[in-house]
Amino acid sequence: MNQLSPVLYIPHGGGPLPLLGDAGHQKLVSFLEGVVSTLTKPSAILVISAHWEEDKVTITSGATPSLIYDYYGFPDAAYQVNYPLKGDPQFAEKVYRLLQESGIDALLNNVRGFDHGVFVPLKIMFPDASIPCVQLSLSSNLDSEWHIQIGEALSTLRKDNVLILGSGLSFHNMVAFMSETSAAADANNEAFQQWLIETCTDKTLIENERRTKLIEWSKDPFARYCHPREEHLLPLHVCYGIAGSAAKLVFNDYVMGKTASAFLW
Repeated sequence: MNQLSPVLYIPHGGGPLPLLGDAGHQKLVSFLEGVVSTLTKPSAILVISAHWEEDKVTITSGATPSLIYDYYGFPDAAYQVNYPLKGDPQFAEKVYRLLQESGIDALLNNVRGFDHGVFVPLKIMFPDASIPCVQLSLSSNLDSEWHIQIGEALSTLRKDNVLILGSGLSFHNMVAFMSETSAAADANNEAFQQWLIETCTDKTLIENERRTKLIEWSKDPFARYCHPREEHLLPLHVCYGIAGSAAKLVFNDYVMGKTASAFLW
């Protein structure tokens, strides 16, 4: 029996900071560099980034997408990042077809480039830029069940030699990142991370239970502290929809002073 292709949800950090030697990202960078050795080299990568939302789920289909420096107020080096990542129009067509066949109206976009949720982690993971990539948008409805359904429509991609990468951040409260920390705030951060870890990794949960927990994630008492807006969590929902099983916790450490997690299926 062929091994299923990996599905990985990661924290991508704060803008370009992982590429600029920021001390608050050292553990994340080490993780991204190291996790690659645990994966079979893929023939293509599908990235679901927190930084692209569309009314209809949209797929990059250009052969040579540009880089979108979608961040502000950083040193000049942040806008001179070079990562000549190729697209994969045929793979994009396959993703589009799978979505359409499942009743999810989708679009192909052959002009959009790759945002920093794509090129920042991939430049660390695959510095030679030799693996073609396709990016999938979030839906602007930000509905958790809908994003699981998007993933379920793409589940057969795991039979191909591809890497599916959900690029977000399991803690994403910008006010908290820029404020002085407190014991109470840190406890809230930790509590939600533990809930998320248990929900994603507990093998005793039947999948309908896990699916329901992820759909109703915002009922956790500290969910909205960690995610005032859910776009950085939803790539995980797509990943879960693709995998449909318990994940392995592969990172649980500090990113910019807050605890964040990564999961591998």
